Amino acid sequence: VKKPTGGRSSRQSNLLTENAVTRSLPGVNVELGYSGETFSSQEDHKTFQREEFEKQLVDMGLELEKEEDVYEVKQSGSVTEKISSLVSKILEPLHPQVEERQPKNIKHLSHTFSREKHHLLLGSGVYMAAYPLHDVSTSSSLLPHISVVSLLYEEWANYSVFFKYQPIGLVRKYFGEKIALYFAWLGLYTQMLIPASLVGVIVFLYGCATVDDNIPSMEICHPENNITMCPLCDQVCSYWKLSTACGTARASHLFDNPATVFFSIFMALWAAMFMEHWKRRQMRLNYEWDLTGFEDEEVSEVKDRKCNCLSFQMEKLTYQDRLPAYMTNVVMMLLMIGVTFATVFGVIFYRISTKAALHMSSNPVTRSHVQLTVKTTAAIINLVVILILDEVYGAVARWLTVLEVPKTDKSFEERLIFKTFILKFVNAFSPIIYIAFFRGRFVGRPGSYLYVSESYRMEECAYGGCLMELCIQLSITMLGKQLIQNNLFEIGIPKLKKLLRYIQSKQGAVPEEERQKKLQRYETDHFLEPFAGLTPEYMEMIIQFGFVTLFVASFPLAPLFALLNNIIEIRLDAKKFVTELRRPVGARAKDIGIWYNILRGVAKVAVIINAFVISFTSDFIPRMVYQYKYSQEGSMHGFVNHTLSFFNVSHFQEGSEPLDQLHLGYPVEICRYKDYREPPWSNTPYELSKEFWTVLAVRLSFVIVFQNVVMLMSDIVDWLIPDIPKDISVQIHKEKILLVDLFMKEEQGKVRNLEKREREQGGQDVYPGDFVHFIIHL
Repeated sequence: VKKPTGGRSSRQSNLLTENAVTRSLPGVNVELGYSGETFSSQEDHKTFQREEFEKQLVDMGLELEKEEDVYEVKQSGSVTEKISSLVSKILEPLHPQVEERQPKNIKHLSHTFSREKHHLLLGSGVYMAAYPLHDVSTSSSLLPHISVVSLLYEEWANYSVFFKYQPIGLVRKYFGEKIALYFAWLGLYTQMLIPASLVGVIVFLYGCATVDDNIPSMEICHPENNITMCPLCDQVCSYWKLSTACGTARASHLFDNPATVFFSIFMALWAAMFMEHWKRRQMRLNYEWDLTGFEDEEVSEVKDRKCNCLSFQMEKLTYQDRLPAYMTNVVMMLLMIGVTFATVFGVIFYRISTKAALHMSSNPVTRSHVQLTVKTTAAIINLVVILILDEVYGAVARWLTVLEVPKTDKSFEERLIFKTFILKFVNAFSPIIYIAFFRGRFVGRPGSYLYVSESYRMEECAYGGCLMELCIQLSITMLGKQLIQNNLFEIGIPKLKKLLRYIQSKQGAVPEEERQKKLQRYETDHFLEPFAGLTPEYMEMIIQFGFVTLFVASFPLAPLFALLNNIIEIRLDAKKFVTELRRPVGARAKDIGIWYNILRGVAKVAVIINAFVISFTSDFIPRMVYQYKYSQEGSMHGFVNHTLSFFNVSHFQEGSEPLDQLHLGYPVEICRYKDYREPPWSNTPYELSKEFWTVLAVRLSFVIVFQNVVMLMSDIVDWLIPDIPKDISVQIHKEKILLVDLFMKEEQGKVRNLEKREREQGGQDVYPGDFVHFIIHL
């Protein structure tokens, strides 16, 4: 297009006049248009070219929207703002060195385009490559002369800045909103673990400080304690002294004390606070990223995962078409859960057989450490099985989801997440649930034990209870998954795959130095690991959230271990995204999707599980019942003897009595076992006593009261904390007023132009009612 010689001054004048227009509302200043600077000849020529280009787009039927309107958010001088400013100055060293050009009180005014007009829009990112490359050589728009990747690596993907906040804005600009939301959620979750860790450490220290004052453990450890206990297994196990359980009893007190009840309530409220804080944080990010009016739009395309291409569904699948796939899903899910239960029973048989074998050992040291050896090795075996089955279940869940042929990518992702979560959750927590709620519950009693396969006697808990073994299983599983699966695998596997791709690449017989010089950016990125989505990242954190909340009554140090892991996890994931993975295609999202509902479900289940752990797994309820109902002094003296029943050794089943009757140096006629049963000399020997039913009634009552009180408190927290921060709500309201004002003024201008053309052509006038109707519809 030839540049005209005339009209330059008039066009420039119009631009300057338009740029000088300002609008103001209470608390908000609006500036429209350009900066108002004097245009040089070259700049004016570029402006003219843009105008001609846009004019031709409009002539072809496209509608354009300019994102050039900003408004200034004026800060009030209230006490709250002053306190906020003071806190910001204190926390300034924790912020990354990423300076935004645009001031924080300046925001672009935008409006979501209507869904009906999407066919008029150019596709998002049409000028970008289908597979975006890492932006190594491009200067950042935030800090000139520094590449975005270098800035992210220095201020985000670096272990030396673990104490700083994440540059979420920069992550969003480089990776997109969906990935930025994950890291924002992970950062808030890690921050919220700090108070939970502090309280957990205090609870643990309380147990350490009061262990010497715990009367039941003092009675067990007393040297004059001559209580003879019944054998823990048939034949090869012999009678034993209760005083030998001194170490276990003292260790159990560290995790089984009155403070753990308080900690369970605290963690339930903590989970509710975390959910509410995330909703507020998410809403603030939506506002800052102009996502408040954004809706996830699904395209009716089916993605072929095998060939990584898009294929359109030619015929709509009916329910009969999908029924075989649904039936396959149900059967396979039940089969996989059955496999998990089978592995749990396999470990149970390992413990039973190993315990019997170690008791037959001639080494006294081996016999004295049977319980610790069996518990630890069984927990390690469970961990290995869990790690292996996790990989299998992930592949099975993807295969089952492909069979269903979901209509959209979003539906595919949600179904895959749900199946994977169910399988991995059952896999991770089945051994823990068995120890917490089933072990020692169905063993029978001396003289009438229950057997599996007519030869394996059901496991029973030691006198200190199963809580200590639950703590061992939980800690080994949690730490093992974090150290091996979440960290070692995430570091080692991508590097190994990168090395294999590099070796297998067809570079020809070119010297290494020449090869490195000739490599382009896309060739270098090809050696990186493909981005497989955020599902594995979310999944490991959700499982960790389960460890932190579900059985926190038995392991108050779980939040501390989770915090230490996440401090490393954030930087590890950041480094993986920046240096180990191919740059993913940016995707918009306004929330974390189905993961939020899963989190809420886990938090609700945690209340129920902790109520049952406190009530049935720990000795909190029996101690409380004894102190306030059966104790003559209102103290815990005599509690140990109260919880032990009597058994006449002559009533053993044939073939189950100990082979070594004189193991303690004297013949045993009466032995004791932990249960509430009538003595052998009563009218109803070995029947459940009234103390058993009293304790059971209190346990069930505690579960009901605990659940309702904690859930009520969680609902109160949910009600007290608004989902949308007040300042964000006010600004959204002001933006709506501004948008209505802008729309009305623009439409008024269109109406005036239309009236002018009608008058020039002698046509009919435009009635004001038509315009009013249009505005209402808008």
